Formats: sequence, structure tokens, C-alpha cells
Amino acid sequence: MGYSRTINQEEESKIARVCGRNLRISPKHSVEIARAIKGMRVDQAKSYLEQVQKKKAAIPFRRHKKKVGHKSLFKWYAGRYPVKASSHFYRLLKEAEANAEYKGLDSERLRIIHASAYKGRVYQGYIPRAYGRSSPYNHETTNVELIVEEVG
Repeated sequence: MGYSRTINQEEESKIARVCGRNLRISPKHSVEIARAIKGMRVDQAKSYLEQVQKKKAAIPFRRHKKKVGHKSLFKWYAGRYPVKASSHFYRLLKEAEANAEYKGLDSERLRIIHASAYKGRVYQGYIPRAYGRSSPYNHETTNVELIVEEVG
């Protein structure tokens, strides 16, 4: 599977990529986390995600905001603390940093230029019910793409 963003050959030496396929995290939470960390430096994003895991900082929910409680956020009202999804994003950021170091980039000057999350495959399941019936119990997965670039 390819990436949803194309990169020129001359830019290829200054970027590092990482993708997580079929992660068992919420697609809605992943979209909001990707929107929140896009454009940040990698060290800032990692510390922000650590704060989210400790429930000290909230992720602003801009699209999936129905019946979401209000948090003390900067310039937004609805937010949550998606702990499981933020721990997966933290792990992917560490992998992107390692990929950048392998390519010879400076890990202190990395910035996230592309963060994308979208639905992956759905694992089918069912729950047995009374009288020989069953109800679907599916598990959604998420695909996450991160591209970091060395800035001057």
C-alpha cells in the first residue's frame, strides 16, 4: 500500500516516513489526534501525547464533537483524552524518529509535515443471542501515516 501524499525525488533525502496498518484503535480518535499534531515538531508532539496519556492535556475534537464534554482548550471547546490512540501515535513518532536517524537526519530538527488517519479493514465478529440468533460485533481498525521533515 502506498502513501496518500506524494514526495518529489529531491525532497526524499530530507524526509522520513512511517505507517501503521490495521491498528486496533478508534478511527475517529485517530483523525482528531492526526489533526492536532500535524505541523508540530516531533519532540513537542511526543510531549503533548505524553500529557494526553496522563490526562493533563486534551485533544480538541473538531469534527467528531457531538455529545463531547467541554475541556479547557485553547480556541476550542470540545475535547477528550484518547489514551490508547495517543500511545499508538507516540510509538509511531518514535519509529519515525528512528527512521530519520537511520537516513542521517538530525532528530532534534524534525517537524511533522503529514499526519493522516483513516479507516482500515473491519474484522468481522458476532455475539450469540437468544433463540439461535446473533448480532454483529465488528472490530474497526485504523491506518496511520506520518511523514517528518528536517527543518533548518
